[in-house]
Amino acid sequence: MEVRDAHEEWKVDSSVEHLRARVITAVTDAVVMPDGEIVDRDYVVHPGSVAVVALDDRGRVLLLRQYRHPVRRLLWELPAGLRDVDGEPLHVGAARELAEETGYRAGTWHVLVDAFTSPGMANERTRIFLARDVTLLPEGESDFVRRHEEADMPLAWIPLSDAVRRAMAGMIHNSQAVAGILAAYAASVDGFASLRPADAPEA
Repeated sequence: MEVRDAHEEWKVDSSVEHLRARVITAVTDAVVMPDGEIVDRDYVVHPGSVAVVALDDRGRVLLLRQYRHPVRRLLWELPAGLRDVDGEPLHVGAARELAEETGYRAGTWHVLVDAFTSPGMANERTRIFLARDVTLLPEGESDFVRRHEEADMPLAWIPLSDAVRRAMAGMIHNSQAVAGILAAYAASVDGFASLRPADAPEA
């Protein structure tokens, strides 16, 4: 048997929407099991996300710190954001998030990893990119105004190997950050030659 995720869709007997908020929707589906039994499955419908591992020419990764209310913590994270612009290519959205959240842009882009962030309770899909040839945006080029949790997000450049150590030691918890940092470290073995192009389709 090939170890590769595959599309599969079991029959839904009925579906109930409990909450529709600005970003997410909470639903319960009555799902028909293979033996015919019908069971309820609660989950969150999410638009999806993108994230960026930005590496400079010294092998350092760019992290930012943001307050996350559901877990009541200040988390060190990758620049990231929602897939909330209709028709926008994912790598373009990732570049926009990198610029808005950090004031940087990158000249070279590849796909690092695709993941479902919490498939037992949400359909959120994330694509994490590797961005290199990173430079600061020219002064005045960005007019994005950071508000709320984004108003005070300190940035830190740390060596990729140190980021790996911190993730493995339980010092970095954000799932996109952990996945992206470890994927970038693994991909660095062959100089990132095996990575997919930035516009590679999602399977």
